[in-house]
Formats: sequence, C-alpha cells, structure tokens
Amino acid sequence: MSRMKSPILIAILIFAGHVVLAQNEPKPDKTDQKGKLYIYWGWNRGWYSNSDICFNGYDYDFTLSDVVANDRQTPFSLNAYFNPALISIPQYNFRIGYFIKDHYDISFGVDHMKYVVDQDQTVEISGNISGSGTIYDGVYENDQIVIEESFLLFEHTDGLNYLNVEFRRFDNIFDFNKVKINLTEGFGAGVLMPKTNATLLNNERHDEFHLAGWGMGAVVGVNISFFKWFFIQSELKGGFIHMPDIRTTIDKTDQASQSFFFSQLNIVFGATINLSKKSTDKTQ
Repeated sequence: MSRMKSPILIAILIFAGHVVLAQNEPKPDKTDQKGKLYIYWGWNRGWYSNSDICFNGYDYDFTLSDVVANDRQTPFSLNAYFNPALISIPQYNFRIGYFIKDHYDISFGVDHMKYVVDQDQTVEISGNISGSGTIYDGVYENDQIVIEESFLLFEHTDGLNYLNVEFRRFDNIFDFNKVKINLTEGFGAGVLMPKTNATLLNNERHDEFHLAGWGMGAVVGVNISFFKWFFIQSELKGGFIHMPDIRTTIDKTDQASQSFFFSQLNIVFGATINLSKKSTDKTQ
C-alpha cells in the first residue's frame, strides 16, 4: 500500500482540531455570508504518495511497484504567472461557490496539478512484455527495472485535472472592521480528466485529455478578507485519487491504472459578490 505523505496527515489533524474547537468554544456569530457568490484563482504545490502502476495492452501486462512521482513547478516570473495568455500553464486552482447559508457553501472547482514519474528510478516489475522489439521483452516476477525514457515516460502534466464539487463551512474568528480573518473547511469529490503525456516501449507518444477516474478529499483554509469583497486564502488539501482508465498510447485498448494519495498547499486570490437583496449590515 502506498505511504501517505505528511501534509495529508497535517490536514486531517487541523480539520479534526477545528471541529473540536467549534463545538466547545461558543463565540458571537459575525458570519454574514448567505446569498454571496465567490470566485478565486491561485496556485498550488503538490505531493503524491508512491503508487503501483499497472499497464496492459495487446502484447504486455505488467505492474511497476512503489513508483515515485513529483509535481512540476513552473519557474516563477510575472509573465508566466500573470500573463492571461499563459495563465493555465502553472499548477493552478480555480473555484466558484455560493453560500446557501451564512456558514455553508457549495462550490465547483478545478485543481490543475502536475504529476511526473521520476526518471532513472529503480522499481520492481512483475508481468510480461512481448513483441515490443525492445530489450524489455520478457517475463518478470518481482525483478528490478530502471524507468528511463527508452522504457517509459509517464506524466500527467497538462495536467492531473481534478474537477470537483465541495461542501464547506465558513467561520469568522477575528473582525478588525475592514479586515476579517476566517476559517474554512470541507470535503468534496469529483472526476479526474488528465492529459497524460506517455511514451511506452516502442509505441507512439500519446497526449490527450481523457476521463480516467475519480477522487475525493478534504480541505482546511485560512481566509483574510478586505472591505467585504476581496480576499486572500491559504489552503491545505489532501485526498485520494483512483484512475482505472488512463490512456497510454494511440490504441484505445492500451491503458494504465493507478491509485495514490495527494496533498496540496494552495495560495489563492478571490472576490465575493453579494447576490442577496438583504443588507449585509447587521443590526447592532
């Protein structure tokens, strides 16, 4: 079983701790969010647990065990991160949500992560490969193999796209008139539509969007809002991804499957719009 990275454990502990505090420390309710729409955009740093990746096709069926992968950060520059024409290239988070109650919102978002299997790592392989015309033809049983470009290139780099719906709670913890500090936490689920860049054995490179599986996760964040409409938010998010149908070649019968835990550290910027007719000013 793949090991869980520490940021996921941190997210779970923070989420559990906040639930306990919320239940045992009553405080004046200063949250007035019902009827508001919010939208945000930002960037993420990602971590992934090791995973077993299974590959099968007409003349091969094998599993690589405990494969290491990392994200791929776009080097920072104002042009790369703020040019509207390039805005989708870095790892990003987009979300739009609506407060159905003062403390609860439902949202839809896209977490654009990038997942890159490390080259030149040695892993275990079990299964068989035949008719590839490469040095990798053979029968394997817990043998060692080096992942190099002549054998396998495997990346979800445009990207590991997690389209998800989340249900979140929102609480104000400090109010400094024009500046408010809030906590938000929740959970969600969705589908994975990666654009997998894969080169396997002698097959032609494949790089197309494909509905590959599903995911679920939890999130906790700190929100700082200014003048009731602009906010900056930091989030720690963790979850599980299962993709049983990953395209690897131009032949639709060739596929890969994998499952792993993921975690993200996100920094996002957004705005809130009041769609409700009621006044946002509470009677003192």
